[in-house]
Parts: sequence; C-alpha cells; structure tokens
Amino acid sequence: MAGLGADAAIVGMLDAAMDADRIISATLGGTGGPHPLAEWVHTRDTAHMLAWALTGTRPPSLAGIPSARRRGPAAASPALPVRDRAVFFERLRTTVEAAPRADAQGVLLHRQALYLTSYDKTPAAAAWTAQALHARRGLLARRGWTPQWAEARSTATALARLGDPVPLLDFIERAMVDDDAGEAANLNYWAYWLGGTPLPQSDDLFMRDRQLTGWDPVTLLRGLTYGMHHAPGYVDLYAHTMWALLTAHPWLSQASGVLARDLAERTERLLDGGGISERARRELSTVNYVLRDRT
Repeated sequence: MAGLGADAAIVGMLDAAMDADRIISATLGGTGGPHPLAEWVHTRDTAHMLAWALTGTRPPSLAGIPSARRRGPAAASPALPVRDRAVFFERLRTTVEAAPRADAQGVLLHRQALYLTSYDKTPAAAAWTAQALHARRGLLARRGWTPQWAEARSTATALARLGDPVPLLDFIERAMVDDDAGEAANLNYWAYWLGGTPLPQSDDLFMRDRQLTGWDPVTLLRGLTYGMHHAPGYVDLYAHTMWALLTAHPWLSQASGVLARDLAERTERLLDGGGISERARRELSTVNYVLRDRT
C-alpha cells in the first residue's frame, strides 16, 4: 500500500485499526474463544481507534490528514451505528461483571473492559461505570508496587476520564512517589502505551522490569511531550512521568534540542495556567529548569 502511494501515517495505523475491529467484533458477536481484551495489553493507538468508532473522536495522529474524497455518500468516520454502539457497551458491561478474577488473563480482561466502559457518556452508563470503578477504590489505598498496580492505575485514570481527578492524584502519591518499583512500572507502561515497545504484551508482568530495558527513553519523552495536550485530565500523571523519566535518564535533556525546546515551551504554558496540583507544579518547574539550563 505504501508503494502505491498510501499515506505512511495511515498505513502505520492499520495494525491498531485491526486490533480495534477484533475487540468490537468479539464484543458484538462473540468469538467462541478468549476475548481479545484478555489476550494482550492494548496500546494508545488501539484505544484511539476504538474511541473513533465508539465516540466519533478522530485519532490525534490522523488529525492533519484530510478525509479522502469518495464517490457517492460516505460516512465521515467509522463510528458504529447508535444501536450497535449501545449493544457494544451493554455487552462490555456484562463482560466486566463476568470476567474471572482468578488468573492474569481474567484480571486483564476485567480492567481493560471496565476502562472502555468509560467511553459511554450516557447518564445511566456513566453512573454504572462510576459505581463499578468506585467499588475498586480500595486498590488505590495500597502503597507502592502490588500485583494489582495496573488495575489500580486503570481505575484511577478511568475515574479521571469521568471528571474525578482525586483518585489519580492519590494513586500518584501512594503507588509511585518514593517507590522505585512503582516508578519503574509507570515508565514501562507509558513506553508500551505510546508504542515504544516493539512487541505486544500478553499480561502486565512487563511492568515489573526495574532495569527499564526494552524501550527507548527518547521515544517515550517525545510521546509524552507531544501527547500531553490531548489528555488534559491526566496532566498530573504526565507531569510526574516526565519528571521521573528525566530523573532516571538525566542525559535526555540534551538528546534533542528541538524536543527539549518544545517540552520547555509546553511546560511553561502549563505552569502559567491553572488546574494542576502542587506536586505537578513542582515537578514541571524542575523539568523546565533542567531543560532551560541545558539547552
């Protein structure tokens, strides 16, 4: 397809689009086997493709690419019909309730399916998701790394998506700050989420790598820098992750002059604005100082 002139950015998203199609097809029609959400940890690109079909929100990576002209009537996006969307979310909620919790695949299925239910913004659905998430808030009270770390993180970020930032702030304070294993898990997960890890992961064990191998720090910093404005509800998590990444790899501030300048400018805009916690403000100030001091 690339050889025939297809846009490279679009070709690069085909894997994520097929992953999203598998998840949607399995949820709507069943597969007779394990649900795809139990088979691998999905990435941001897959989540963006799912959001495009479920909410109509175009993936940021495709924002600058105009829609192709077609002959005759054509949909402006791959959004599911209203009825299919309602069935998808209803079956997804059933999946959450039925997911076994005795093995790693069941836990993965439960947390990923529960997170995706937060894409349904209808009042009744939002209330169901909030109740289901709040039922898991006990996970957020645990300090440092635990086998439920990824589930607690997913719970906190989903609640932030629904407009409740407090659980995410608590999670950062309790499960990451001053805990090397928790900080490593966060960096490993972000690197995977942003596409910086070459191979798909079938469970959450990869997050336990405290040596931070298997991904490129520059790629992660670039993804955090240019993805921050797409997730305003997660600014505190972005701030802490950038601070932790630069603490683990101080040389990053000199790895790319353009990247360092862009990140410095973005952190300054955040610091000049409001809506961030005191911890995030301190960490962004440190990041900005390091970048300005070495560029």
